[in-house]
Amino acid sequence: MSHNFTNPLFLFLAMDYMFIFGSVIASSLVLVLFLYGSVSNKRKSSDPSATTHAQSIKTSENGTWTPPEVSEGCDDIIIVGAGVAGAALAFTLGKDGRRVHVIERDLNEQDRIVGELLQPGGYLKLIELGLEDCVDEIDAQQVFGYALYKDGKNTKLSYPLEKFSSDISGKSFHNGRFIQRMRAKASSLPNVKLEQGTVTSLLEENGIVKGVHYKTKSGEELTAKAPLTIVCDGCFSNLRRSLCDPKVDLPSYFVGLILENCNLPYANHGHVILGDPSPILFYPISSTEIRCLVDVPGQKLPSLGNGDMARYLKTVVAPQVPSELHDSFIATVEKGNIRSMPNRSMPASPYPTPGALLMGDAFNMRHPLTGGGMTVALSDIVLLRDLLRPLRDLHDSTALCKYLESFYTLRKPVASTINTLAGALYKVFCASPDPARKEMRQACFDYLRLGGVFSQGPIALLSGLNPRPLSLVLHFFAVAIYGVGRLLVPFPSPTRMWIGARLISGASGIIFPIIKAEGVRQMFFPVTVPAYYRTPPVNLQN
Repeated sequence: MSHNFTNPLFLFLAMDYMFIFGSVIASSLVLVLFLYGSVSNKRKSSDPSATTHAQSIKTSENGTWTPPEVSEGCDDIIIVGAGVAGAALAFTLGKDGRRVHVIERDLNEQDRIVGELLQPGGYLKLIELGLEDCVDEIDAQQVFGYALYKDGKNTKLSYPLEKFSSDISGKSFHNGRFIQRMRAKASSLPNVKLEQGTVTSLLEENGIVKGVHYKTKSGEELTAKAPLTIVCDGCFSNLRRSLCDPKVDLPSYFVGLILENCNLPYANHGHVILGDPSPILFYPISSTEIRCLVDVPGQKLPSLGNGDMARYLKTVVAPQVPSELHDSFIATVEKGNIRSMPNRSMPASPYPTPGALLMGDAFNMRHPLTGGGMTVALSDIVLLRDLLRPLRDLHDSTALCKYLESFYTLRKPVASTINTLAGALYKVFCASPDPARKEMRQACFDYLRLGGVFSQGPIALLSGLNPRPLSLVLHFFAVAIYGVGRLLVPFPSPTRMWIGARLISGASGIIFPIIKAEGVRQMFFPVTVPAYYRTPPVNLQN
């Protein structure tokens, strides 16, 4: 008896089996993740050694920490740069009693097209630092999740916020307004000095950084000294080369527009369009404005001057924009207010240097597709604050440097998870003529549409609420195996099997190089790194 493979009922049943098979395989991996998480949490709660490091860091919340005595004379800490990381760090360390001297190239409000979306995990860190009021009075918008679009279909992905109070969400805003609020709060402390100037070089003596050389706003050349200099001068840092091994990658550019007089299809949600050749983003930055970011792959942009960029946006991008935003998108392009900036990624590869430390984008960058940069920076600041709190004296630079090597290890699981997710998701979301890459992209979209743990797990990673490396790897390969399952059901033809094998190989080729660059041992097994167990030097506590 012959089968009619073109029969609609047969095709419908075949598709059903394909999705069921893929779902069962993906469910198995997610079940492993769930069981691992349960065991891990039990171990953490029952194993006293798991809290050894945390117990060694006393905080003001438990009433055991007191600010260090501030000595007369020079500053305790110099911070180069007053962006998100620098301003937040200045307030945090100033509140702890340190004398902080911040030198920022331009203290005027900046107009940037990135750093406008703070994930819920980052907002929780902002609260922990006492800076949550910096999103007040700037018309910041709450963000509750994402809407994902592909080939005319869409799905809504909500942040897993059920366990949090109603004010916990993502926050989106004008970056410049947010930074100005943090600068104002930092400079309100009497022991924080905020100065406009350009740092030209680090001041080094016998391999120890003693401070910085800088030019004031008026052009006067000065020197500032402190036991610890923290460099936070952003993605275009001119000081990082002496403090790390910068391997900067430039995968694409963002072209930025601001849309007005329109509403997002899903209110208070970021919108990600899986476009061709790469993703398009929309999210609110005020009650009347929507930011649009168009990713343009490669290292060359269409020219703004001769109209090539406008034509590209109208002919290539506009047809892929949701209908609710299309007219406003075209009107904004015709106005001509188009901005661009390079998207950079750089794994953290520091040279432990006595007297100096790198933070923020000067230290570590990832593709901004997932909006994880501020979450990483604020998480780093919380960690550094807790490491420095037991120390009353910072003048023994060698001992301090050795102790702060623990910072690089302790930050890895959170920072590397967010970094790896950003890099991997960008590669998966970009269009490709390769059949295996196409299947991976479609599998990712359909996996997230399954809902439940299949969407909540990845969104918990994206939001910074559960930045666990193992969770990331398991979900990533659950997507790949889900895609293979769809290919093999109902008939695993040689062509489909070959595409499935290349899908798994391609997925491995995406995520493993990123993990290798981040550091496998520090990312997954930080407790095996000696620096993890560093305790505050006794001579710096007295």
